Amino acid sequence: MGAGGTNQARFEREAFTENILDRLNQLNIGDASLVFGRIDHDDEYGDSLYIGRVGVWDRAQDPVVVDWRARAAEPFYRATGADPMGLERRRHFATRGNQLLDIDDELFGDLGRLDQQAAAGKIQGHGALITALETARTGRLGDIVATIQGEQDEIIRAPIAGLVVVQGGPGTGKTVVALHRAAYLLYSHRFPLQDQGVLVVGPNRLFLAYIEQVLPSLGEAGVRLAVLSDLVVPRVRTDRLDSEDAAAVKGDLGMVKVIRRAVRQRQRGLREDLVVGFGLQNLRLTVFESEQIVKEAQRRYRTHNAARTFIEKEVFAALANSAREEVDVEAVRDQLRKSRVLRETLEWMWPVLTPAHLLHDLFRSPGLLASAGRGLFSDVQLAVIAHDNAIHADQVKWAFTDAPLLDEARFHLGARPGKRDEDEMRTYGHIVIDEAQDLSPMELRMISRRSLNGSMTVVGDIAQATGSWNRDSWDSILEHLPQRRDPERRELTTGYRIPAPAMKLAARVLTAAAPGLTPPVAIRNEGADPTVQKVNDLAAALPAAVQAELVEIEAGNLAVIVPRTLVEPLTAALEESGLTVGGATRSGLDHQVTIVPVQLVKGLEVDAALVIEPARIIREERQGMRALYVALTRATKRVGILHSEELPQVLS
Repeated sequence: MGAGGTNQARFEREAFTENILDRLNQLNIGDASLVFGRIDHDDEYGDSLYIGRVGVWDRAQDPVVVDWRARAAEPFYRATGADPMGLERRRHFATRGNQLLDIDDELFGDLGRLDQQAAAGKIQGHGALITALETARTGRLGDIVATIQGEQDEIIRAPIAGLVVVQGGPGTGKTVVALHRAAYLLYSHRFPLQDQGVLVVGPNRLFLAYIEQVLPSLGEAGVRLAVLSDLVVPRVRTDRLDSEDAAAVKGDLGMVKVIRRAVRQRQRGLREDLVVGFGLQNLRLTVFESEQIVKEAQRRYRTHNAARTFIEKEVFAALANSAREEVDVEAVRDQLRKSRVLRETLEWMWPVLTPAHLLHDLFRSPGLLASAGRGLFSDVQLAVIAHDNAIHADQVKWAFTDAPLLDEARFHLGARPGKRDEDEMRTYGHIVIDEAQDLSPMELRMISRRSLNGSMTVVGDIAQATGSWNRDSWDSILEHLPQRRDPERRELTTGYRIPAPAMKLAARVLTAAAPGLTPPVAIRNEGADPTVQKVNDLAAALPAAVQAELVEIEAGNLAVIVPRTLVEPLTAALEESGLTVGGATRSGLDHQVTIVPVQLVKGLEVDAALVIEPARIIREERQGMRALYVALTRATKRVGILHSEELPQVLS
């Protein structure tokens, strides 16, 4: 027994300490209110339960606050006048930080002869919800744990097995519903999810910065938030956007065969016999023998790098067998393995490759690329993904759309000898995919590999599909995801964020962008009418337009949503006027005014949005009309349009 006691005692002490630290992390909710509601039951005991972010018990282990995810808290979110679920009263506390702003009561049964939910448009906690919606945005997404609605709660508490697909228009809360579902699953399935892990995949790093506070505020800090390039193993640098033409090629499933062929191109027999000196004699590896070794390795091994040891063994065995007099294979290996000619031979026949090395060599070699892409892509399509970068593969800065190609290459190459820990791919017990409508087949294939058991929450809006893949239905997305059982499909139809006047304008664009799709029904009938201003000089007029918006929203935040080609000149114009302006970076919307290119604005929420040059947005984006629809549906209070070109007909 050592100074620290027995092994069991040390293990128990470490486990106890870890449990305490986990509990402290759960209780660290910052300045958010711990309690946001109460439910009073109508039974003979008239029990009252306070509902909060985390569960709290007294010394007797009686509940003081019930965790919002517990089964006992379900009536707080689900009870209606038609089905009160045993409640007499539901009380909402409207708070800002630790300050109580208002109390909103809903009565059921004999106390509630007037069905208050019907009067409030079937929205529970109407007063608290409106208070939350009208609070100024902070540049970070907040949780909705105090104002979750019935249709949202059903999704959050859906069974863990299989796919849950959530279609939701702008402002319906699909992102926060998905994040709250992750927190709920971790609470209700702590084991095994705590060990298996939960992954949230977002469209870009600006979006991840925007949502990063939600799960910690709910007491869950162990969920991994990532963009696809963060999941590439071994790690590479990715910090550039591709053209839409290149993205379309790289996202096509034809790239699976291109990469498979590219790997096979690096498995080849010798062009001429290898002759090496060994003592007083020469050893020989013939072209035929090298070809047979390669064919046998291809037959035996599923991944490329796994066969490298076999290749080496067979090459040295063939050299030893060619000796006039019997020689020991290990002696041949020990003497020749460091020789330059043997290293070059092995690298020719079967090199050890990383995904970055494979793709870098492929994309900069017109011959290799043409051979791998023959019959799959045209010369024009292959030309848009080729490059002539002569730097080493380890120094390449990859595009974000290269992530699924690097992952596909890793799948075929496998781990390098002696690098299994570094090259091993992590899988997860549950995966949340946000903005799934924009993912290419190759990107969906990459995510599927990380699913341990097919448990996923997939959210998005077909109407907001603005990527290189024009989605008309969820079927074209789900066919690329694991389906061990029928997907459970849910739809969010109520628009909580966007005031009715702004939604009315956006709906006109939606009619042109995606005929047949229905916009969400806004619960906030009142709101500022959208403004439209035509100017002669955008750069000169923009500072005054921004100042006018700031006066209206006071402490709120403003997104200036621009076509990608206007980001730099309009940022310069605002800075020259003396305004402090933020950019769309991975640090999020940290400034009151942020210039955001339209392709990065999806999923964000701001108090006011100023949309610049709608006609140019339509012209520059592949799905231009849908991109404009996204831009017009980001604000909770005010939407403005500033333009010098003629407006599109749909806005005229």
